[in-house]
Amino acid sequence: MALYIVRRLAWAAVVVLIVMLLTFAVFYLMPAGDPALRFAGKSPTTESLALIRHRLGLDQPWYVQYGKFVKNFVTGDEYGWPGLGYSYNTNVPVIDQVRERAPRTLLLIVGAATIWLIAGVSIGVLSAIKRRTVADRAAMGFVLVGISAPVFWLGLMALFIFWKKLHLTGGTGYVPPTEDLLGFFSHMILPWCVLALLFTAIYARMTRNTLLETLGEDYIRTARAKGLSEKDVIVHHALRASLIPIVTMFGMDVALLVGGAIITESVFNIQGLGWLAIDSTLNQDLPTVVGVVLLGAIAVVFMNLIVDIAYAFLDPRVRYA
Repeated sequence: MALYIVRRLAWAAVVVLIVMLLTFAVFYLMPAGDPALRFAGKSPTTESLALIRHRLGLDQPWYVQYGKFVKNFVTGDEYGWPGLGYSYNTNVPVIDQVRERAPRTLLLIVGAATIWLIAGVSIGVLSAIKRRTVADRAAMGFVLVGISAPVFWLGLMALFIFWKKLHLTGGTGYVPPTEDLLGFFSHMILPWCVLALLFTAIYARMTRNTLLETLGEDYIRTARAKGLSEKDVIVHHALRASLIPIVTMFGMDVALLVGGAIITESVFNIQGLGWLAIDSTLNQDLPTVVGVVLLGAIAVVFMNLIVDIAYAFLDPRVRYA
């Protein structure tokens, strides 16, 4: 197991370097305007543009810029670690903006992911066990509604019903849990549920399909023939084998949302990483966009590593492949 984890860590490091190269190439080498123009005023002279480009390091060869980019990210710069430079729009370090916005997105993801994983797997297992019954039909009806309903519509309807009409929850905005824990839960319960609904439906359908397929395997029939209870057969044999695609999907979903649950954050005015990325894109704030994209990409690589290790625990054959 240790050797398997070391191999996966080494491969993850290689992927991160490739991601950094591609991110650098897309945002710094592609023709998208001269960043120096943002600091040169309305009527810049050639000399002032050259001075600004020199200060930003844009007059150096691309490989020198990339080397500095990687070095600053790995070791940090004058603004902290990881080194992401400073915002062209607000003139503050990008890492400070990320540190301010990231907790909002991460808390949104953690709450929603907990709900959709527990609810989705539970509904899927119940639907598979009660196949072709009223419970199964009801579960699949819920799945259809959850997949079909747009997130922005669900968010607006949830705010209208539970906040505007019933006054059961807080409204839009974000309240840090360190300031007001009750206010935090009051404001986050609706975003959690709205974001989780779509994923709950997908996970329920995936769990049902994989569990039904696993229950038809020969080793499941053998386990039943040995006299094991239906609960032991499902929990200790069928469900464990069925979790591999669920683990894959869960890791990727969480990783992709690290870049920001843009629609949910916008509807509920949470202003996390997704909001920061959109605002920076509209204002052509290149370093901030690069910071959010790069951190989101690294989150995908990291979650892939976690999924690979989880595979090895769920199925010992994986580590020897």
